[in-house]
Amino acid sequence: MNWTLALPELVLALSGLAILGVGVVPKRNAFFASAMATVGAFLVTAVLVLGAPEGTAFGGQFVSDAFSRFAKVLVLLGAAAGVVLSLDYNEKEGLDRFEYPVLLLFATLGMMVMVSANDLMTLYIGLELLSLSLYVVAAFNRDDERSAEAGLKYFVLGALASGLLLYGSSLVYGFAGTTSFDRIADALSDPARASAGVVVGLVFVIVGLAFKVSAVPFHMWTPDVYEGAPTPVTAFFAAAPKVAAIALFARVLGGPFGDLAGQWQQVIVLASLLSMVLGAFAAIGQQNIKRLMAYSSIGHVGYALVGLASASEAGMRGLLIYMAIYLLMNLGAFAVLVAMRRQGRAVEKVSDLAGLARTDLSMAVWMAVFMFSMAGIPPLAGFFGKMFVFKAAVDAGLWTLAIVGVLSSVVSAFYYLRIVKVMFFDEPAGALDARPASTSFVMAASGLFTTLFFLYPAPLVAAAQAAVAALLG
Repeated sequence: MNWTLALPELVLALSGLAILGVGVVPKRNAFFASAMATVGAFLVTAVLVLGAPEGTAFGGQFVSDAFSRFAKVLVLLGAAAGVVLSLDYNEKEGLDRFEYPVLLLFATLGMMVMVSANDLMTLYIGLELLSLSLYVVAAFNRDDERSAEAGLKYFVLGALASGLLLYGSSLVYGFAGTTSFDRIADALSDPARASAGVVVGLVFVIVGLAFKVSAVPFHMWTPDVYEGAPTPVTAFFAAAPKVAAIALFARVLGGPFGDLAGQWQQVIVLASLLSMVLGAFAAIGQQNIKRLMAYSSIGHVGYALVGLASASEAGMRGLLIYMAIYLLMNLGAFAVLVAMRRQGRAVEKVSDLAGLARTDLSMAVWMAVFMFSMAGIPPLAGFFGKMFVFKAAVDAGLWTLAIVGVLSSVVSAFYYLRIVKVMFFDEPAGALDARPASTSFVMAASGLFTTLFFLYPAPLVAAAQAAVAALLG
């Protein structure tokens, strides 16, 4: 059994059950205590992840290696930031209920199971634990019609995607005779002998995973859910689950189906091209900044998939580096969105940032840093993320993908720079309310990483290299 390999997941599960048990006791201020306990559980789990031994457990269905450690640390970082950003926001919106951090905790547990999955069944269990938690938090603001609509849309479309994933998994099992990643890899070691049924099953699995990362054409839920969900929930959606789903994508396609790269590569190339183009052009006319960030995230998924489409060690390394950078600059941008309140009411229009530089210069500067980084302007971290994936595409001969990626970055720079223009050159729309310390901390930490990454990128690059070596063997 070797259950000690799953000790971080067990700590999270037991922490969730403990907080859930304590939370039902009638008392005031349960939300803050639950949130702090959840953040503490994340920190303890991160320490356990960093010191976890390598190997497989539960009959080979669960794997602990450098790749899973890399992804889990990013997931835990994103989840902890999601809880911290919710502290002040939920209190002011009347959403300060202890169930919120518990749901984020169980969602994080699902993500950690996902990235350690070494079997199609483990993959599905982790994915559904994540999804069921996200369905609820998307509709957490029960008195808001938009939040209820977001939760319903995500649930209906998520159920469809889960069905497609299960159907694909059943086809793979039927034609390969196993659900174990290791045995699937052995069965497909000779691509010429791969059954057409396995390839069709793989396509359905890709469709199910593409929905979770909101890659085109399975992105339709993203703008509505991002806009309707409470802003801290949107920040969580855009960060941790995205990283976990991309890591799962890499594990599935780079592991058991690595020898079928010739079959799945063209599907990923198409999804990447469509995601980059739609993310660049669809965001131009958006006035709601949360919808704008939704289309921005679709575009960034397209850039990340460039690394996956390269089907090479350099591509996988670029993918992991890109997702780490994306996570941190995205958390910083959403910290600004969470802090957007005027006269006690949350505001979310681009025009609500007008003249921010004259009323809150530090917040305007940080937001400008995040926008420039997302546009890929050197020497900020976002530039290096795109450089790694585009170089991998060029080395793999995917010139079209790299060229479209660069052109999409140029187009997307328009709406990123529009936000900077509104903040620094438009007439002030009125001062925003004072920022809570929690959002200021996330903003500053993310901003410093984004700004100073170019000075010392070696630790992240080395960690990504070790993760890829563990994944590809």
